[in-house]
Amino acid sequence: MALRVLSGGAAQALVGALAARFKTETGLDIDGSFGAVGGMKARVLNGEPADLVILTQALISELADGGHIDPASVRDIGSVLTAVAVRAGEPTPAIGNAGELRAALLAADAIYFPDPKLATAGIHFAKILAALGIADEVAARLRTYPNGATAMLALAASSDAHPIGCTQITEILAVDGLTLVGVLPKQFELATIYTAGAATLAAHPDAARRLAALLAAPEAEATRKQLGFGL
Repeated sequence: MALRVLSGGAAQALVGALAARFKTETGLDIDGSFGAVGGMKARVLNGEPADLVILTQALISELADGGHIDPASVRDIGSVLTAVAVRAGEPTPAIGNAGELRAALLAADAIYFPDPKLATAGIHFAKILAALGIADEVAARLRTYPNGATAMLALAASSDAHPIGCTQITEILAVDGLTLVGVLPKQFELATIYTAGAATLAAHPDAARRLAALLAAPEAEATRKQLGFGL
């Protein structure tokens, strides 16, 4: 048997890292589906079966208010910053302020990031391009993907001459073949709190609460930090 998890992509590596411990404690495997938080919220609202849901704090609160999540089960996992990456071995551009970030993006011949309508980092990054005044100039270079994980895998495998990418730091650190350039400049900083909650119609409610507690537990803090939470 398996615990069904619907989650934002930012938590995928953490869920995977704790899966073996969870199985030892409960006897259950984890059947996880990971993607843009907007898409995952829609799946919950459409009635897709789930035991545990991991989304942004705001979306979990909204789903709890709507009766889809058990409020007593809700646990904050941690904050995730949005960051910039390049392929491993490529020079790392300066991105410490708006001008440097603008120059780095203009110098790239391809820009990889997640869905600008459904993904937390993608929505934010699209706003940054507009704020920098370069959205139209780089439009032909944009490479968007359903979520940050697929965007970063594509960046790592890219044959472009000088690609760059932006998504949440957990999704960058989880992909081999990338170099983390750094988090976004303070002016554009995005820190997103991810939260887990058991679905009210969970088939395995006790196990769902156990995984939520495990993801947020003090003893998992080192693992969370290693994977990009709370950096």
